[in-house]
Amino acid sequence: MSKLPLDRILQSQGFGTRKWCRELIENGDVSISGERTFDSGKVVNTDKLEFTVFDEPYLFRKQLYIALNKPTNYECSRKPSHHPGILNLLPEQFSRRDIQPVGRLDHDTTGLLLLSDDGAFIHAQSSPKRHVPKIYVATTYELITPQFVEKLLKGVKLKDENETLTAVSCQTIDSHLLEIELEQGKYHQVKRMLVAAGNHCTALQRTQIGNLTLASLALKEGEWCFLNEAQLLQIASQPAP
Repeated sequence: MSKLPLDRILQSQGFGTRKWCRELIENGDVSISGERTFDSGKVVNTDKLEFTVFDEPYLFRKQLYIALNKPTNYECSRKPSHHPGILNLLPEQFSRRDIQPVGRLDHDTTGLLLLSDDGAFIHAQSSPKRHVPKIYVATTYELITPQFVEKLLKGVKLKDENETLTAVSCQTIDSHLLEIELEQGKYHQVKRMLVAAGNHCTALQRTQIGNLTLASLALKEGEWCFLNEAQLLQIASQPAP
């Protein structure tokens, strides 16, 4: 349980500077449990706190844990260079909380992307030591053959990489559609592995991280949702055999 002045609560949730948050409250733009308050210094219990700003409802969240169904041609960067950044798809106050993508997807790769303002969570999920499995569906330029799948399962050597990289699993969905599971997170890894095995990737979607699937979230491209504790545990856990 934590108690904080109301202006600090709004600031922590990304609504602006403390001065600006004071003005919001003192102008009558903030309500707690349906009651408008004008006291910016009012000490409030943040546990399960519900409030409104400009009549828009919010729940106090000490940390943000977000899942996004990333569309194509968005960059996973706070300072994008050639395409819009993914933060354009989220509420403005999230950016003020310094929310970051957990790992990256290429601008032309779609699918499940995690974001958070919890530095420890981001570091833990990004660490190669954790071996969190991720599943992708790749569309290939050439026909998928049994020999191609076998190469991915046995391991391929990428340019400028010393180790052989192998797919945890690899299944043919259709003649040009492949589901591949990886534990590493090398730069452009899926695309480079497909080239090394003798094919090319024309489209790529991440469909699963740990046990958390994009399908279970029912997000359309560009949509996002908060993750609950059970879903966060799915990310941390290993996929069922």
